[in-house]
Amino acid sequence: MRTLEVCFSPAMLPYYDLEGKVVVVIDVFRASSTICVALANGVKEIIPVRDIEEARGYRDKGFLVAAERHGEMVDGFILGNSPLSFVGEQFSGQSVVLTTSNCTQAIHDVKEAHSIYIGSFGNLDLIAAHLLSMKEDVLLLCAGWRNKYNMEDTIFAGALIDILMPHFQMECDAALTSWHLYNMAKGNISEFLKSSSHAQRLRHLRIGADIEYCLTPNIAEVVPLFNGYSIMPV
Repeated sequence: MRTLEVCFSPAMLPYYDLEGKVVVVIDVFRASSTICVALANGVKEIIPVRDIEEARGYRDKGFLVAAERHGEMVDGFILGNSPLSFVGEQFSGQSVVLTTSNCTQAIHDVKEAHSIYIGSFGNLDLIAAHLLSMKEDVLLLCAGWRNKYNMEDTIFAGALIDILMPHFQMECDAALTSWHLYNMAKGNISEFLKSSSHAQRLRHLRIGADIEYCLTPNIAEVVPLFNGYSIMPV
């Protein structure tokens, strides 16, 4: 039977073997949610880049670039990291370059994996169904916050595990912890996360609407796959 593991932070990746594994990168607040919403609304591809300088290079070549650091849009760019910016078809057919505080770095950190997908509450059921159709072992990577643990990514990992559990072997305490945390929170995830560090950070920046949107299940029915250069729907 296939195995299912959870890595709570990119800083812990050296303790995991990525060879032959499917990795799902999770950044609920907000990059993985933004990626799913953008692709579901017709964006052609998302090009994830690690740093601001590389993003500026793409911008100077005429690309549409979204850039975020510390939860805020970076000066000199017209988009940040809000999924609400991509609701509608205003960017349909376009390539979007994205750099964020956590998720885009995490994607590049696992480039040696068999395949890399993006998971969010917005595509929960669809990404789960896709993983069930595959044969490889799975690692759920929580992007966290500056290599630290956060709750929302763990809760989403638990929601995914809740669907996948009967079909996988789990000898991973991080996976079991994620599942137990999700079962504690699932009655009202927004309320459960009210005092979490990232939720407080976003509310302080007056972007609390993003929180509720990022926690809404199955509003972005797409399975995003990173091909080594860009993220596109399967």
